[in-house]
Amino acid sequence: MSAEPGPSTPGTTVHPVLHVDLDQFIAAVEVLRRPELAGRPVIVGGRGDPSERAVVSTASYEAREFGARSGMPLRIAARKVPDAVILPVDHDAYNEASEHVMATLRGLGVVVEVLGWDEAFLGAPAADPGMFADPVAFAARVRAAVLDATELHCSVGVGDNKVRAKIATDFGKPRGTFVLTAANWFEVMGDRDTIALWGVGSKVSKRLLGHGIRSVRELAAADEDVLVAEFGPRMGRWYHDLGCGEGPTEVDDSPWIARGHSRESTYQRNLTTPAEVADAVAVLAEQAFADTDAEGRAVMRVTLKVRYAPFFTFTRARKLPAPTRDRAEVVAAALALTADLDPEREVRLLGVRAEMVMPDGGDPAERTPVRGRL
Repeated sequence: MSAEPGPSTPGTTVHPVLHVDLDQFIAAVEVLRRPELAGRPVIVGGRGDPSERAVVSTASYEAREFGARSGMPLRIAARKVPDAVILPVDHDAYNEASEHVMATLRGLGVVVEVLGWDEAFLGAPAADPGMFADPVAFAARVRAAVLDATELHCSVGVGDNKVRAKIATDFGKPRGTFVLTAANWFEVMGDRDTIALWGVGSKVSKRLLGHGIRSVRELAAADEDVLVAEFGPRMGRWYHDLGCGEGPTEVDDSPWIARGHSRESTYQRNLTTPAEVADAVAVLAEQAFADTDAEGRAVMRVTLKVRYAPFFTFTRARKLPAPTRDRAEVVAAALALTADLDPEREVRLLGVRAEMVMPDGGDPAERTPVRGRL
C-alpha cells in the first residue's frame, strides 16, 4: 500500500487546524504566583513532599534540563534536581488559569475544542472560513492574545488535520509556531520512531517493532492486513493512517462528555496482604461509582490498575454483563479483578476506573480516539 499521502482531491479545500499548547503550564502558573521562582528549577507533584510517594505532575524547563519529567516518582526527581523548588499540586489554581486561557481563545472568534487544562484545537468558524487564510500570522495573534490576557506563553501547531497540528506543536516549543502538513510530513516525521506519533505509546511501539516496524515511514508503508491482525480492524487501520499523518479535520466545540471516572491512590505503606488489597479496591470502586452515579449514567466496564513494588504496573478490565447503576455490582466487578493479582507481591498503588455508557448509548471503547484523550 502506498506510504505517501496524495494531494487533495481537485475541487476540495483544506482548512488549517491550529493546536494551542501552554508551555510548562502548571509550573508557569506557579511562577506567576511566585515571581521569585522565575528561572529556577520548579517541580510540582503530590503534596510537595518528596519523602512521600507521589509522581511529578510537571517540571519547569530548568528542571527538565536535569532529567526531571512528568510521571517520574517525586523522590527520584528530587535526587536529579537537588536545588529544585518542589510544590504541591493546586488543582483549583490550574482550573482557574485554564478557564481564563480558553475564554481568551474563544474571544478571538474561533471554534475551540478543549483537550485539557493546557491545550485546545482551534478551527475557523463556518461564518468565516477564511479566518485562517494566513495560519502562521493567526498563530502569532493567538500567542500574543494569550500572553497579554494571562501572562502565560503558549506554542501553536498548524496542520491540515488534527493529528498533524497536534504533533507540530512539539516542534514549535517553546513560544513558537510550527507547520506540519502532507507536504512535509515524511520529511519531518518519516525517520522518527513510531513512539513520536500522537497516540502511540511504548507498548504499541514495541508491538510494531515485533513486525519490523520502527519508523513512521515504515508504519505508513506497512501491510494494513498485518496491522489489522495485530491490533484489530478498527485500531489496525487507525495506526496505519496515523503513520501517514492522516486524521480528522473537524474542530468540535461541543462540551466534552466523560467516558468514565477513575479513582487512584498511592499508599505510603505497601499493601502486603490480599485482604488489604481487597479493602482498598472496594473503597476506590465505591468512590468511582459515586462519580458515575452523580451523572446519572450506567457503568458498563470496570478497570483495575495495580502497581507492585517497586514500580511494575499492569491493568485488567472486565465488561459487565449489562450496564448497571447498582453500586454492589460495580464493586463486585472490581473485586473480581483482584483474582489475577500475585498474593506474594506488595502493592504500592491501586486505581479503579468505571466506564459509562455514552449518552447516545455507545460503548466508549469502540470510539476511535480523536479528541485528545488517547
